[in-house]
Amino acid sequence: MVRHLPHPTHSETGALGVDRFGDPRLAELSHGVPTEGSLPRKPAATLGIVGAGLMGTSIAAAAVRRHFRVAITDVRPESLWTAADRIAAELTDEQPPPPVLIEAVRRRVELTLSEARLDCCAVVLESVIEQAEVKRSVLARLERFLAPEAILATNTSTIPIGELASGLADPSRFCGLHFFHPVRSRPLVEVVRGSRTSQATLMAAEAFVHRLGKVPVVVADGPGFLVNRLLFPYLSEALELLLEGVEPQRIEGVAHRFGMAMGPLRLLDEIGLDTAVLAGRVLYQAFPERIVPSPLLIAMYKAKQWGRKSGRGFFLYGSPLAAAEPTPDPAVDRLIATWAREPKPLSDEQVLHRLLLPMLLEATRLLAEGKVTSAEEVDRAAVLGLGFPASVGGPLAWAARLGPREVLRLLEPWQSLGPRMHPTEWLLEAASCGRSMRAAVADLGARGELSPADACHVGDPRVV
Repeated sequence: MVRHLPHPTHSETGALGVDRFGDPRLAELSHGVPTEGSLPRKPAATLGIVGAGLMGTSIAAAAVRRHFRVAITDVRPESLWTAADRIAAELTDEQPPPPVLIEAVRRRVELTLSEARLDCCAVVLESVIEQAEVKRSVLARLERFLAPEAILATNTSTIPIGELASGLADPSRFCGLHFFHPVRSRPLVEVVRGSRTSQATLMAAEAFVHRLGKVPVVVADGPGFLVNRLLFPYLSEALELLLEGVEPQRIEGVAHRFGMAMGPLRLLDEIGLDTAVLAGRVLYQAFPERIVPSPLLIAMYKAKQWGRKSGRGFFLYGSPLAAAEPTPDPAVDRLIATWAREPKPLSDEQVLHRLLLPMLLEATRLLAEGKVTSAEEVDRAAVLGLGFPASVGGPLAWAARLGPREVLRLLEPWQSLGPRMHPTEWLLEAASCGRSMRAAVADLGARGELSPADACHVGDPRVV
């Protein structure tokens, strides 16, 4: 609800720069918030966030919940105007959040139009649009304001850290801190190590994540890092299934019955289809043979059907802050019809295999590339970051129960779909030497360069 407020006083405009930006509604935000210089300089107790969008305010809420002081800046006054309400909404199941909670948020969170006001924060996190040139510009500006001991981080979901660090004077204190949506229910945070990130920065970043009550996993730099390398094949396959005639509710139901915390289409709505398009572009440029651009996703992006943040995506939402279960958007069926292909009769089991197998293949690539050190790290990231069923244990644990030869059998019907469904060299070797999947992935993680063929000669008692 838009409220008409009196014009700000001189002291209020001085605190938030309203006179410069000409938005009198921001005057109310200065009531009860810290004044300039009042944020304490205590390591891991103060967080600065650039970007008051969906992710920025969700991360701020996680920090407030753990008794951090937070400062948020954005170039858009309208985003700051609603930031306190959105943070409060993340902290309660009441919709709309009670005014007393909103007021408490304003006492804990400073909302400012000036990036220079982040100079007293121990950690400063960039969370702006997923475009490399925009992020580089913001990070270069932020570096000038930061305290010498502060960590500079980015919440990018896909852009390599090395690419974003190219314009920094001191890339040693820069890393990735990739949170997952919805932040409230996703405990994992990827701590991304750039080629020039110092060990001290990594340790401080991990400590910060622990202080937030989250679970850090350190991953090597590269497009998509760990979790989005697993996620996007899964989401991409769901979009392909839609164009092949599989109903949205059926895709969601298959995923739910398997145990996924959220179906792929609902997850796209929560992430934001605008974010998915930008992140998907980065992954497509890196892995064009495996990422299939979806005309449906592009059409929904252009129509601003971005998911929960816009009120409609694959589902309809009463309000961007509403927590109620959404209903399917009938407009999506009309868009699907535009690019529909010849329907393929698929069983629920086949739909499930189409969703999971590309994710599994990407997991074996991550291990073979040395992006992670163990299968356990991959599976933990899938469970904590993607909502993969804990009872199953992750994509590699799921495959371990099947065995590599059974995985190859499940892949066989889908070879005509192209490289995204072609077995990896490592998987073929694992099947040829008759090892169990569990033993093969354990050896790969433990020995780095050891291939499944080499492992056939190790004499490991885990072979079945």
